[in-house]
Amino acid sequence: MTQVNAKVTKLNRVERNAWTKQKIFDAATKVVGKYGYAEASVARITEQAGVAQGTFYNHFENRQELLDQLLPKIGLDMVEFIRARTGNAHAARQEIERFSAFFDFIREVPEFLRILNEAEFFAPHGYQKHLDNISVAYVRILRRARLAGAIEDYSDEEFEAIVHMLMGARGYLSRRYSYSQGGVTAVPDHVISAYRKLMTRGLFSSPGDQDTP
Repeated sequence: MTQVNAKVTKLNRVERNAWTKQKIFDAATKVVGKYGYAEASVARITEQAGVAQGTFYNHFENRQELLDQLLPKIGLDMVEFIRARTGNAHAARQEIERFSAFFDFIREVPEFLRILNEAEFFAPHGYQKHLDNISVAYVRILRRARLAGAIEDYSDEEFEAIVHMLMGARGYLSRRYSYSQGGVTAVPDHVISAYRKLMTRGLFSSPGDQDTP
């Protein structure tokens, strides 16, 4: 008996079900990342997971239910990953750490970009759920920064718009600088420094500047 199998046999029923469901999620991540949603059949996913197709239907009503849950699951994993790598520094510094941690995450889960990009068409419910999850979590962070006095003169509605700007920036920058035919590479230092300057200085800010019509 392998070490993994020995550990599984010690799990209770609830723990074993959670372990099996996680295996299916992990397999779906690999399969969708490699073949896309359209070619991510139950047979391919269960083969990758090493479970019977009947086991799949113990956890998901059908293939679409899994696909709709996949991106939100990865997104919440990403939130936890980033949170674990964000310290207790000033709010601006924390934002740079979150930005850098995102690129660390996609190196660990290189399938993320394809899963995200195709979800809008193949798993629209999951796509919207992912956007909502990330937006709510990020707006909460910005509200705390505002309460601490690190951010001024922004409404909650503006925070939501800013969050979508930041999410869009991550997506485009990762495609430009991280993803290649050889896999996912570390983002260049100048991308981090450009983001840091934009966050801390503002692109057009200078002493005495005021909004213009």
